[in-house]
Amino acid sequence: MSFSSYSSSGATWQEKLEERCREAQIHPPVFQIVSDRRGGRTAWSSTVTVQGQNIAARFWYDGQYVNNAKEDAAEVALKSLESSSPTSPTQSRNGW
Repeated sequence: MSFSSYSSSGATWQEKLEERCREAQIHPPVFQIVSDRRGGRTAWSSTVTVQGQNIAARFWYDGQYVNNAKEDAAEVALKSLESSSPTSPTQSRNGW
C-alpha cells in the first residue's frame, strides 16, 4: 500500500505512523506518556520513539484526552519521517 493510499483513509495518526514504519522496514513506534503537575492539576503529553529519535507532541492535554497526546506525537513523527524520506510525496513534488 502506498503512502498516498492510506493517508486519505480514516486511519488514526498512530495507525498511519505504524504503517509507515512497516513500509520502511524500521522498528514500530514506541509511545510514552509524560505528565507535568501544574498547580492543582496534571497536564499530559506524549513522546514517540522512531528510528532512535524521541519526538514530542506539540501540546499538553487534560488527563481524559491522553490519546490525543499520542495522536499529536504520531502526527509530528509521521511528518518528520516524510520530510526525511527521499521518496516522500512532499519531496517528489518540488516546485509545486
